[in-house]
This record gives sequence, structure tokens and C-alpha cells, in this order.
Amino acid sequence: MSKPVIGIVCSIGPDPVMPEEREVFFVGKPYVDRLIEAGAIPLLIPHGIHPRESLDLIDGWMIIGGNDIDPARFGQDVHPETKMESTERFEAEKKVYDAVPKDMPVLGICYGCQFLNVVNGGDLVQHVPDVVGHGGHAGGTMQDYSVAAGSTTASALGSTSVQGKSYHHQAVGQVGDGLKVVARSEDGTVEAIEATDGRWILGIQWHPERTPADPASRSLFNEFVRKATEYKENKASCGTW
Repeated sequence: MSKPVIGIVCSIGPDPVMPEEREVFFVGKPYVDRLIEAGAIPLLIPHGIHPRESLDLIDGWMIIGGNDIDPARFGQDVHPETKMESTERFEAEKKVYDAVPKDMPVLGICYGCQFLNVVNGGDLVQHVPDVVGHGGHAGGTMQDYSVAAGSTTASALGSTSVQGKSYHHQAVGQVGDGLKVVARSEDGTVEAIEATDGRWILGIQWHPERTPADPASRSLFNEFVRKATEYKENKASCGTW
């Protein structure tokens, strides 16, 4: 059996070489590196491709980090600290989410965690320091997280007590339909959510791709790729979905 393919919808932004002339699609290298190390083939998906076309090619989907989701999508005004992610990216990923097969594993990281919450009807804390009184969730701070015993997330991480690097100023607020909170930081900030219906859909607020030597981070990506391999094998045995 060949390696599973993990789809990643690209971010979009100005070309750093000629920002006034064109935009480029991009994906942070650590996301790609962790998938390759775990035994998967990353497939970078540009905007504009029909969701069904890309979903036929992949065995798992990872939603990577990014800037902030437009708060109009969850009924709030823009916070002064908001730095908006492109509408094109959100719309592209929303189309993928709406079409993703129920057995395909989905891993959202940082923005990806927030995206999963918003598309399921939840909202976000737009600026975490307004709530917790400090900026310790930004800038790559190493933090401790408590993960619910018996959760899919704890199983994937191999632990109920983990550490990770934090680069966010927003977080899950009201939890979306069909999701539950399964990890928090010491100040109560939501750090992981997952599906309640048994699907392998995990949202991780910290950045496990930034800590490649950490056993829990390696375990997470290994389990994600293992689930994608299962999906691939089941898809092959059925011939088609």
C-alpha cells in the first residue's frame, strides 16, 4: 500500500520578492516536514479547485495556522487587534469541509482549530489578553496543557498532560455544534476541541509542528497519518465511495 496523501489548503499573500505585482500560495515548511516524517505525502491545494476534485485525491486533511477569521462569520464586530485571514482561503476550506467524507481524518492547528469551531456555529474570543489579562499565548511561549482523559485527542497525543508552543491571540469561545472542549491551558483558555460523534476531527490550538522532538507532537502526527492510512485502505477495498 502506498503512502496516504494529506491535503493542505494553501494560504495566500503578497509575494515577498515583488509584493506590489503578485500574490503567492504558501504553506509553512514545518507542517510539511511533520507529515513527511510521519509517513505521508503532503498535497498543497490552491484556491479555486472544486472540493470534490481535491477530496478524491487525498486521504486526510490538515487545516494549518493563519491569521484571524473575519468575526462577521460569527456575528461580532472587528476587534482592534484583528489581522484578517484572506476571504479566499476561508471560502476554499469551507467548501472542502462541507464535502469531506465522514470517515476522513481532519486535523486543525491554531487557525484550523478556530475554523472548525466557527464553521460549526461557534464563536471566538477575539483577543485572549482581554480575558486572561496577559499576552502569554503569543510569541511561541511554551505552555502546559491538560487534556481530557479518554478523549480522542489524549489518545492521539499519548498523554493527558502535554506542552506546546503557543502563537495565538484568539481562541475558541462558545463551542460549535457537534464539538467538545478536550484541553485547556492553565488559565482556562481552550486549547483543543474534537468531534462528539466519533469522527476523527481534532482541533489543536497550539503548534505541535513547531516541537518535532516532543513525543506527544510526534504521536499526534503519527496517529493522524495512521488514520489516513486506514481511510486509504478502506477506500481501496470499496473501490470507490
